[in-house]
Amino acid sequence: MNEMIWIVLGSTIAAVFGIAIGVLGPALAMGRAINSALEAMARQPESERSIMRTLFIGLAMIESLAIYCLVIILIVLFKNPLLAYIVN
Repeated sequence: MNEMIWIVLGSTIAAVFGIAIGVLGPALAMGRAINSALEAMARQPESERSIMRTLFIGLAMIESLAIYCLVIILIVLFKNPLLAYIVN
């Protein structure tokens, strides 16, 4: 039973670090994308619709990376495959 506690504790700590790193990257990328879009609109206001459409598609792609990270972390937390080796 002691091994199970260490596996759960290690998985929880790894999940915390994983979600922190997995969200930090997309957050920085979103900030850079928005900054670049605002600079482009300031230079060429007539192309606002095209820039905004491309920005929203890019932001959706970036956000999907954070969602994939969240899904993997939730799998590790609630359906940990390593616990099957200890229970047997």
